[in-house]
Formats: sequence, C-alpha cells, structure tokens
Amino acid sequence: MRKALLYLGVLLCICASYSHAYSPKEPCETCKKLVERFHKGLEDTAKKNFGGGNTAWEEKTLSKYEISEIRLVEIIENLCDSSDFECNHMVEEHEEQIEKWWFKMKKKHSDLLKWFCIDTIEVCCPSGTYGPDCLACLGGSERPCHGNGFCKGDGTRSGDGSCSCKVEYTGPFCLECADGYYSTEKNDTHAFCTACHQACKTCTGATNNDCQICKEGWTKSNEEACVDVDECAVEDPPCKDNEYCLNNEGSYSCKACDQSCTGCTGGGPDECKNCTSGYALEEDTCTDINECETGEKLCFRENEDCINTPGSYKCTCSEGFEDKDGECTQNEAEGVEAQPEELQIVPEDSNNQHEDL
Repeated sequence: MRKALLYLGVLLCICASYSHAYSPKEPCETCKKLVERFHKGLEDTAKKNFGGGNTAWEEKTLSKYEISEIRLVEIIENLCDSSDFECNHMVEEHEEQIEKWWFKMKKKHSDLLKWFCIDTIEVCCPSGTYGPDCLACLGGSERPCHGNGFCKGDGTRSGDGSCSCKVEYTGPFCLECADGYYSTEKNDTHAFCTACHQACKTCTGATNNDCQICKEGWTKSNEEACVDVDECAVEDPPCKDNEYCLNNEGSYSCKACDQSCTGCTGGGPDECKNCTSGYALEEDTCTDINECETGEKLCFRENEDCINTPGSYKCTCSEGFEDKDGECTQNEAEGVEAQPEELQIVPEDSNNQHEDL
C-alpha cells in the first residue's frame, strides 16, 4: 500500500510539473501557422513532378503532380514540427477536411485560411470580429477600437471584444486622450491625440503654457506656465553629505563628490566645502599631501621606502627586498648577484672540468 501511494505521489508530481511547463497555444494561432506552412509547402513543391522519367505518361496515367495526392502527402508531412503537439493533433483530427479542400474545394475556395480555419473547423474569426459567434469588435469590424487600440480576441474564437488602447488613448472606444496628450482632431468615429509638453500632466495644447496640471518636478509660475522646480536650490538639498545635487528638467540627480572633498558643491577638487584627511587646500583646490616629503619618519623597518598615494601613503620594501615575517629581507637571487666575484662559491665539479681542459 505504501509503495502504491509513493508511486501515485511521484506520478502526480510529474503531471503537475508537465502542466506547469506546458502552455497550450490558442487554436487559431495553431491553425494560422498550419496554413502558413501549407503555402510554404506549395512553394517548395511547385516545380516537382513524379520523377519517374516518363512525365507525359505519368501525367496521363497518374494525373498531374500539381493536383496529385502524392504532392498533398509531401506537403502534409512537413506541416508540423515533431514537437508541436497542437499542430500535429489538428492535422490528425482534420486531415479529411484538408484532403477535401485539396481535391474538391480549392478552385471555388482558394483562401485556405478562411475555408479551413474560419468556416470549417471554426477556430478563427474574420479580422475585426471575436468570440464563438464572431461578433464585431467595439468600434466596428472595419476599424476596431477606431484604429486607436487593439480588440481583445480579434480574429479568434476567444476574447471579449473590448479595446486595449494605445498609450495616447483611453476610454472604452479609445476616443479619449490619455493623461499627457491633447486632442487635435475628434468626431464620432475618429480621434487623434498628440503629446503634451513634458511639463504637463494634462493639457489643452502643445506648450507649457497650455498645461492644466503640472507633472511632479514642475510648478505653475506667475504667468501660469509650468516651469521646472530647482530641487537643488532649496535650503536643505536632497543629497547626502558626500554628494552634490545636479538639477535637470523636472527632476534632479545626486553625484558623488571628488575623493578629496568632505562635502562639495560640484564635481571637482576645486568644488570642495572642506578637504578630507590627506588633502590640503591650495589655491582653492584640495590637493594631495605628499606625506613622504614632510620630513617626518613614517616607515621604520630597515630597507623600507615610503610611497605616496592619493590622500595617504604606504610603506613597502625597497627594490631587491621582499617582506618575510614582517622584515624586509634581501631577495636570494639579488643576494647572489650582489656578492663580489672572489666571494662567489664555484662548484667543485666545475673546477675539475676546468683543470681537465
């Protein structure tokens, strides 16, 4: 019993994982893709024949390749990718209808998409209509949403026909101007909206004098125009102590002070309010102090040098020396090279070889 329950649990997990990863396509989308691949198959097989050598006999005996069953089979075999479940299922379920169109209906109904997807298996609707009964979208099937939006379910058997408006428009029929846009043309069937000045949240015209409501970061002037608010000019600027405020239209930004500054009014070392440790004010500019030249001994180990750095200094072993156990010790290679020639030890084998020569 426990094994059966365990098996059932694993099976449920696999099914749940599959259903989460697998997202079925909308049937109309599948049908449109199938028709597209069918037309591609027609192009690919347009110049073929039976290939038996006696084309005249084949055309007379087996019918022309152009309208043959052989050509249809070749096209159907390439309608779907092997991994496309919906496409393969649709072909398998409706192969008889495809054959019917090929042999009987093609001359009278040349539009395969309309005959197959819309009229026969009824998974699509004509453009501008939606839903099970192919009703007209809001605004009419000729210009859904009055050309200013997109009908939900347009061309399919799903959706509710409502409008999803473009960014400039709003309202159920997309005939009203959204915030940030004003109307330059409007009647019962047409509307055209143009962007307001960048200072306006709502407006009646193109300039900042036409604003009804200012956007955040802008304010009404004495002349009733929306003008930029200088956030950096207030008594208590919005940036941190180690930043300076940079105003821009409708907003501001905070920029880091130069590393030499403690507080600043701009971006360079000449914009410091005070100099940070390791820098001193020289000709109104915070300049690095060379601690190694002050005369004060800063590095105390033998064979150690003082190296100046921006705002500070560091102590490093002199050239030819390396830090070992906290002491600057001469490099071994440097030590051998530095020995006088008469003190360098010559290997015994080398002397013997010299004497033999």
